[in-house]
Amino acid sequence: MAFLTFRGGVHPYDGKELSKEKPVREFLPGKELVYPLSQHIGAPAQPVVKKGDYVLAGQKIAEMGGFVSAPVHASVSGTVKEIKKVRNNVGAMVDAIVIENDEKYETAEFQPAQSLESLTKEEIIARIKEGGVVGMGGAGFPTHVKLSPKEPDKIEYVLVNGAECEPYLTSDYRRMLEQPEWIINGLKCILKLFDNAKGYICIEDNKPDCIAKISELVKDEPRIEVSTLKTKYPQGAERCLIAAVSGREINSSMLPADAGCVVDNVDTVCAVYRAVMKGEPVMDRIVTITGDAVAEPCNLKARTGTSFAELLEAAGGLKQPAEKMISGGPMMGFAMFDYHVPVVKTSSALLCMTKDEVSAQEPAACINCGRCVTACPARLVPSRLATYSENGREEMFVKYHGMECVECGCCSFVCPAKRPLTQSMRSMRKMVLANRRKPK
Repeated sequence: MAFLTFRGGVHPYDGKELSKEKPVREFLPGKELVYPLSQHIGAPAQPVVKKGDYVLAGQKIAEMGGFVSAPVHASVSGTVKEIKKVRNNVGAMVDAIVIENDEKYETAEFQPAQSLESLTKEEIIARIKEGGVVGMGGAGFPTHVKLSPKEPDKIEYVLVNGAECEPYLTSDYRRMLEQPEWIINGLKCILKLFDNAKGYICIEDNKPDCIAKISELVKDEPRIEVSTLKTKYPQGAERCLIAAVSGREINSSMLPADAGCVVDNVDTVCAVYRAVMKGEPVMDRIVTITGDAVAEPCNLKARTGTSFAELLEAAGGLKQPAEKMISGGPMMGFAMFDYHVPVVKTSSALLCMTKDEVSAQEPAACINCGRCVTACPARLVPSRLATYSENGREEMFVKYHGMECVECGCCSFVCPAKRPLTQSMRSMRKMVLANRRKPK
């Protein structure tokens, strides 16, 4: 059987055996929870509570700050302690609401839907918006915006991204294995928005148990099927997934909707189900605590606002000193210098490594081997683009399609000269975008 895939990519050590067999267990947080107001792409949320207010779990504590934004909800009951600047998991200082947990976990009253059939398309979108659902695979794009394209009748593919191609991460795997019904029901909610679309639950072939389980559950669903993908990184990247399943391609100037596609992560689809059918906002997510420095790698159901430090302690702490800690996976995650930061909607993992192999490598001159070109899923020449980046040649970087880089890290991974190709291109892309935003 030929599995669906894309051109390029790499096969890094996946490290998933550390935590894949560990069922999700719920973790109750400590006395203080911190809720950054920027947990999504777009405008930060605006507080609707003040110091001294008592809040319930599931209560809205910050409302949307613009069209591309999402509200934030408390995940515990307790008292608003303060609103202050905190450091988030990518190292930025952002505004946040601090709540003192009373450990009673009293919950706000939610309004479940009578049935999916009873809801209009507008009501479905409104519930997703009110629930604060964002892309939980890492990007954090507000889901109600993504599910409101200009021409919904042209959407033909709704792709549920269950590839989880990033090494070490197993949160999506456990979700697919333990709560496949939530994924299917969330996909049904999304399909109701698009009359001409079919749903595809996309899973890599290294997860045969998930493929078998979900295939059995959707065998009588005419609008839903399972697409088996070849195990390869970055199979779960939006452009790669669209190319593999639909055969269509998009670039940096296009949205998936321009190719008739909508792509959502497994956890996002579950959050859609909870928001639409149960009336529950985003208050928790599954976080993988793993790495060779972790005593007991595991998957924890963590409430937003919980400190990563508490989750690491729940995983038995460190059995050896960690030279490197990463929020997310090793390919696209962010290195952390402090793990006393809160879990947010987009937090997928805390990866603790005994050795920082990247810092130990000494970059050398490019040997023109072409491996980065072969690996690049965007069909670029990373070695040349990185040179333009390092020399500040913005015009040449743009001319040779540097803005098409998806920052997947494949080029840096295969480079025998150990050049920081992805990092160089990421810096130049940020510079180009910043210059484009400057008033003319």
